[in-house]
Amino acid sequence: MPNGTAPNSRELAQLVRERIEGGEFPPELDGTPGILPPITQLMEQYGVARQTVRSAIAHLAAEGLVRTAGRKGTFVLTRTERRRIKRSQIVTRSTAGMYVFPAASYADEPWQTHGTPRASFEAAPAVVAERFGVDQGAEVLRRRRVMSPEGEPPFQIVDTWLSPRAVADAPRVAEKSTGQGGYLDRLEEAGHGPISWQEVTRVRMPSPEEAKLLEIPTSMPVMELILVGRSGRDNQPIEVTIRVIPGDRVELVADLIRDESAKWPRKERG
Repeated sequence: MPNGTAPNSRELAQLVRERIEGGEFPPELDGTPGILPPITQLMEQYGVARQTVRSAIAHLAAEGLVRTAGRKGTFVLTRTERRRIKRSQIVTRSTAGMYVFPAASYADEPWQTHGTPRASFEAAPAVVAERFGVDQGAEVLRRRRVMSPEGEPPFQIVDTWLSPRAVADAPRVAEKSTGQGGYLDRLEEAGHGPISWQEVTRVRMPSPEEAKLLEIPTSMPVMELILVGRSGRDNQPIEVTIRVIPGDRVELVADLIRDESAKWPRKERG
């Protein structure tokens, strides 16, 4: 540092970042986790206070470079390139008969599930309770799975919440196997077809549970995609699917289209 002064937290973060990117502190390799030196060692190396090191590590965690794990230390994470995804508005059927929605995946790309998919009754978050017209915290059926492209760390949490009347009308949606076509076909067969959908995208901070499942720091923003399915019988919400994706893993791309008023060459006004 200039004049031999000790670095501040942002300067220290840059110094450690350079050592990570230079390979001195590699991420997990052949099953051996990559771990930063202890805080006390970094304090001694750079002549800084404990809080300076902690703040520097927090900067790196916010970038997705490291993850702190209490007494286990600070782990160096494998950086993955952002996936550039063109989001469409088209819902299709796969050759296996399942509905296919716009997603953060590529055509025919193999994906894997992390852990065991679960179906259980859980306290409804505000966004779900509001759409189903139930009290926040009321128990609602949730189908959860954590997924990623093959060989990659957890990429997204997918929570599908099904309204109480959905379960009453189509009890099989609560079972482990919902049959050919999945839970959506069971709902439509029970009188709710054709279901229509609207998607909302927003950015927020993750809950501690979400951060743990996605293996990211709680300081890393996530992208939340909320898909609300409405019954063809009365246009009321029947299912809500929420996808949560780490903010450093994906970027949405759209081709812009010129309106007639923006055509080139420009029409001269008379």
